[in-house]
Amino acid sequence: MTDPFDFDRYDHIRPILWTGDALELLDQRRLPFTVEHVACSDSDEVARAIHDLAVRGAPAIGIAAAWGVVLAARAVQAADGAEAARKLEPALQRLNAARPTAVNLAWALARMRRVLVGAGGDWREVLEREARAIADEDLAANRRMGALGAALIAPGSGVLTHCNTGSLATAGFGTALGVIRAGVAEGRIARVFAGETRPWLQGARLTVWELQQDGIDATLIADSAAAHLMKTGAVQWVVVGADRICANGDTANKIGTYQLAIAARHHGVKFMVVAPSSTVDLDTPGGEAIEIEQRDPAEMLGIGGVRTVAEGIAAWNPVFDVTPAGLIDAIVTERGVVEHPDAARMRAAFAP
Repeated sequence: MTDPFDFDRYDHIRPILWTGDALELLDQRRLPFTVEHVACSDSDEVARAIHDLAVRGAPAIGIAAAWGVVLAARAVQAADGAEAARKLEPALQRLNAARPTAVNLAWALARMRRVLVGAGGDWREVLEREARAIADEDLAANRRMGALGAALIAPGSGVLTHCNTGSLATAGFGTALGVIRAGVAEGRIARVFAGETRPWLQGARLTVWELQQDGIDATLIADSAAAHLMKTGAVQWVVVGADRICANGDTANKIGTYQLAIAARHHGVKFMVVAPSSTVDLDTPGGEAIEIEQRDPAEMLGIGGVRTVAEGIAAWNPVFDVTPAGLIDAIVTERGVVEHPDAARMRAAFAP
């Protein structure tokens, strides 16, 4: 496939840097006003960075975890990969426990286990090659998805996105934001809106900042303004990412996605989910089987470290919700587009 435009012109940010000695993660808790990296020198520091949201976004979490395995290997002495795998398993389990909903984390760790078990005395080099391959494949997949997703959007359209699904959440270019980048470059997208995404404000702090770095105008809205925006006719597509896509097409994504899908269906707005095929989990039959991560309720009680809620108030803080397949018009992966997803179409597209 020929690149329809200069990818590098619209893709300037890299959140994950392997130096050869440490893993440097662009600290997304500090953006947009402070650009600072967290240096991780062992796997537990990587797990902590994942749990604490210094690095976030399903693909980026998987890539970071893979490099975490490389770092864990430095503390292990083993004659071959099979022995190393046994010794490294506790570190892999700690990495896996850092965020339970995003399937890319477990997927990346499974890849690292698989190549490790079959490796010989060069097992450390094998692990490093696999971690690099996971990152390189993600960037290539994002560029492919950008072109596929943009092709679904009519010229002059407005789009609304949620959370952050760009270079910050991936190896580069992004998933849903990659579609938006491609659509803007090809003249298909004329207007971009981003929801603020409470309680961590990934849309407000990250998405609009990231698009600004690439010279793409974006308008920020309150999450609660989305349905009204759709009613005005300014939006023709909602384009979001995913942390897990089930065998029947149900999709887990950042909390607030489900209500966007409901509002989109009511207003005749199309709804697109964009994620690499590593996010598809055919072992999870439907959304009811997904573990929804619950984070500290204290995250709901303030903004930017400033408390906004009276003492003694309880809060409920699920991080994800599930959008039923029936509300999704298209799932876009690097392997193609599944329109009106259901179990049969998902099986046809992704079964081994």
